[in-house]
Amino acid sequence: MKSLERYVFGSFLSSFFLAFLVLSFVLTIGLMVQIVGYMLQGVPMDIVGHFALVSFPETMQWTVPLALLVSSILVFSRLSADSEIAAMRACGVNLLTVMRWPLAFAVLCTFVCLFVNNEIAPRGHEVRRNLKTRLAGGAGLELLEPGRTINDFPDVQLYFEERDKSSNCLKNLTIVDHRDAKCTRTFTAKEAYVRRDGRDIVLDVKELTVDPVDLEHPQAMHAETFRWRVDDVLKDGTYKRREKDFRFFEMLSEIDERKKEVQEAKAASKSDSKPVKSRLKSTRRALSDIRTEFMKRWVFAFASICFVLVGVPLGIRAQRKESSVGMGIALVTALFYYLVVILMTSLSKNYHVHPEILIWLPVALCAGISTFLIPKNL
Repeated sequence: MKSLERYVFGSFLSSFFLAFLVLSFVLTIGLMVQIVGYMLQGVPMDIVGHFALVSFPETMQWTVPLALLVSSILVFSRLSADSEIAAMRACGVNLLTVMRWPLAFAVLCTFVCLFVNNEIAPRGHEVRRNLKTRLAGGAGLELLEPGRTINDFPDVQLYFEERDKSSNCLKNLTIVDHRDAKCTRTFTAKEAYVRRDGRDIVLDVKELTVDPVDLEHPQAMHAETFRWRVDDVLKDGTYKRREKDFRFFEMLSEIDERKKEVQEAKAASKSDSKPVKSRLKSTRRALSDIRTEFMKRWVFAFASICFVLVGVPLGIRAQRKESSVGMGIALVTALFYYLVVILMTSLSKNYHVHPEILIWLPVALCAGISTFLIPKNL
């Protein structure tokens, strides 16, 4: 690497890492608020740590391309503003020579983003959705730490001092039952084995005291054993995997399965039966949806190369000493790129327009713009 190339690439790398840190901080603020919320709810730290571990790298699919775009525009606009680009041209230095190492770094980032988009991001999405489903499904008895009042169930509050995870035994349990508006009952027990039965909570209680029994019997009652059921307080705690949860090879396998379903539906659609035609339509929608999701991951990854190819010539053409112009150009470029991707994703089930192909439109436009602008700056 020559001194000039080393100088430009060094400036590019320092700008990239600074932009990457700033963008990562901005994009993870919402995630950090979510993590703090789970910690305040009493979710165990191992689950919170797993959630953070798979979620933070997911932001790289956004931060890496955007950081490349910002650094390309800022570095080359500064070189242009300081007349260093003009001096390079006067010395016979080709712009492509200066761009070589930033572009090679963008190619490396593209491979990193491909791995993140196809392996880490799907895993993060599945872990987050599973955790939210478990919490929404009333799995507080499994997730919340002892020593905290559990308010996740309607009109019922639970508190226990200790828990044996192996047997799911709650010790020194207190339950406050507000389901009867006219009579609030308090249950205390030395031990209770808790389990889920459909949408109900069932507790097999030992050494129970309930006070009062009911309106007609306001006195306390004691029992050595008792089965206490809280009816219909849990939501469905199961999570069905979606296209976003499939990793690379799972996605390929799923696409093959959907193709077979479409072929079978086409073979059966020779009859004029409405149910058969409806099945063909639904299978085509499913195939288009998963293909679009798969292509979106590639388009997001290729944003790294596209943003450098477009950012370098746009940065050179930015107004002198105007860093705000460079940031504005970066914002407009990224906004257009991702808006097209989001638009095609919203049309993923509309197989007539082939969104899995149209989603590559921003990549094609960036390639066209770069082939037009780069020769003008050689």
